[in-house]
Amino acid sequence: MLTLLNLLSAVALLIWGTHIVRTGILRVYGTNLRHVIGQNMSKKWLAFIAGILVTAMVQSSNATAMLVTSFVGQGLMALTPALATMLGADVGTALMARVLTFDLSWLSPLLIFLGVIFFLSRKQTRLGQMGRVSIGLGLIILALQLIVEAAAPITHAQGVKVIFASLTGDILLDALVGALFAMISYSSLAAVLLTATLAGAAVISLPVAIGLVIGANIGSGILAFMSTSMQNAAGRQVALGSLLYKLIGLLLIIPVLDPLVHWIDSLDFSPQEMVIGFHLLYNTARCLILLPSVGPMARLCAWLLPERPEVNGTAKPRHLDPTALVTPSLALANAARETLRMGDLLDNMLDASLDVLRGKQTAVTQEMRRLTDDVEALYSAIKLYLAQMPREDLGEQDSRRWAEIIELAINLKLAADLIERMLRKIQQQKTSQRRSFSEEGLEDLAGLQQQLIANLRLGLSVFLSGDRESARQLLREKRRFRAQERRLAHAHVSRLQRKIVQSLETSSLHLELIADMKRLNSLFCSSAYVVLETADTGALAVDDMADITHSP
Repeated sequence: MLTLLNLLSAVALLIWGTHIVRTGILRVYGTNLRHVIGQNMSKKWLAFIAGILVTAMVQSSNATAMLVTSFVGQGLMALTPALATMLGADVGTALMARVLTFDLSWLSPLLIFLGVIFFLSRKQTRLGQMGRVSIGLGLIILALQLIVEAAAPITHAQGVKVIFASLTGDILLDALVGALFAMISYSSLAAVLLTATLAGAAVISLPVAIGLVIGANIGSGILAFMSTSMQNAAGRQVALGSLLYKLIGLLLIIPVLDPLVHWIDSLDFSPQEMVIGFHLLYNTARCLILLPSVGPMARLCAWLLPERPEVNGTAKPRHLDPTALVTPSLALANAARETLRMGDLLDNMLDASLDVLRGKQTAVTQEMRRLTDDVEALYSAIKLYLAQMPREDLGEQDSRRWAEIIELAINLKLAADLIERMLRKIQQQKTSQRRSFSEEGLEDLAGLQQQLIANLRLGLSVFLSGDRESARQLLREKRRFRAQERRLAHAHVSRLQRKIVQSLETSSLHLELIADMKRLNSLFCSSAYVVLETADTGALAVDDMADITHSP
């Protein structure tokens, strides 16, 4: 019983080491990996190579599958290059299985020792995260040694020999057992290495070992498909295509299995090397043969798992992928993209209110309420998404970006409520009181509203780019808006002195709308202060500091 427990703990340590390496790599190079595999590659060979490289870095094809399905689900990557990337990931994991079978026993304690020092001393820095990666690599190498040591006594047990003796080389049965191995260990790599150990101890024959390896590949595909159950159809299509490719590989190898086994068995290699070598040869040949078919496979997956239209009209978050929460840089980028969607909705609300102000539309209350509900839904989703990110694990830059996103989301939510109230005031005046603005007053308000829309768009651009010069331009536009607001208020008082009837009737509402627009402008321009106050961009200029001091 203790021996079995040691084996299970060694497999768990291997999984944990892989998780640590993946987390560390993604935290250091997350945005770069996003750029490499998230771009819509026009050539499937580039996507194939990218899958190999990324899998080699994160030490797990499941980690690559998580990234790819996330990007496809968010619309950042097309389905066809995504399937090519997944084929490359299969080759990458086979290459890493070969590398990790070398005698690296001396390397494990060194990596763990150095990794702990760097991680504990500089946890929130890039060097500290590379220390995390070093710890993970050391644990992986150590776990592989423990698996071999723990499996040795088990292989000599009579009961185990009887169980494996029931596997007589039936490819379908062996593949089923191999798939169960991969799903139980949550790693096809662990299943392949365990199979190699069993083959080396002569517990299983080479045909059985090959069947187990093929099944381990299928098991990893099943795990990837199950992990996408909470994603949208686009993300699940990638996992489905990868699983279908693994099943097709099983069908392709069945006719040539016997001569292939005889050829491998004739080579002068140890059983462990034969199993690992077959794993690499099988995955490489299968993926190269099936790579030209990624286009038809993409169409098949889209047909099997079509996108379903939304049942109700409330906006749903498109970019808040929960699987990206383990990688702060990716999760924050997702939250930022969703926040920009809130900004687009506010842009539509301002355009609609401008049409109402000018009399082009008379009844948009229902449309405005729908837009407000959409903003509320996205705001709640962003807030809950960011709340799931432990801030103590964030670096200084990520923590600052976290605060910037939540601040802008709050400001946009407040702005949406304010715009809806402004529209109700305008409609109430035109319907119940049957009053309208003077021609001059209407032009003043419309001009101020247009300037407000321009500042919203500039503010969103500053939030996205973090450009210092754009931030200064936004502050200049804020001061210009404030000067314009004062001038229009004085112009309105001048019309009152001339006793213009329409101005007298709408005076209270006119001044209230100007004040509301002033508050909206302050909310839209807040992103400039975040950019100019950061240590990366330097201190604010004297005129900018004065603007902050008197900011409403």
